[in-house]
Amino acid sequence: MNYKEIATYIIIILSGVIIAQHMNVVVSGSMEPVMYRGDIVIVDQNPTSVQVGDIVVYHATWFPEPVIHRVKEIYKTSNGSTYLITKGDNNPTADPYPVQFPDQVISKVVDIGGQPLIIPKIGYITLWIRGL
Repeated sequence: MNYKEIATYIIIILSGVIIAQHMNVVVSGSMEPVMYRGDIVIVDQNPTSVQVGDIVVYHATWFPEPVIHRVKEIYKTSNGSTYLITKGDNNPTADPYPVQFPDQVISKVVDIGGQPLIIPKIGYITLWIRGL
C-alpha cells in the first residue's frame, strides 16, 4: 500500500464521520407518511431557532433514544424559558412532556420547500446493528 492509497482511505473515513454528524436514523413509524422507520434524515446541528411545523430531534425524558417529531406549539414561561409541544405526525396525541429549547433539542431536520431531506431505508443497517 502506498501513501496515496492511505491518504485516500483517511479522506474517505473522515468524510464519512463528518457527513454522519449531519444525519439521523428514524427508529419508529411515528412520523409516517413523511418519513418511515429506517429512513435517514439530514439535520442541522444545534439550531438557533425553531418554528411551528419544523421537525426536531430531541432528547426525550420519556424515551431512551432521540425522538424525531414535529413542533406543534411554542411557548415561553414567565422566567423566559422556551418550550416546544411536539407530536409525531402518525400519533393521535402530543408527546407526554414539553421539550425545552434549546437544552433538549439536538438538531432540526433540514427541509427544502417544506419537504424534509430524507435518504430512504439506508438506516435499516444501523437499526439492525443496534438491535432496535
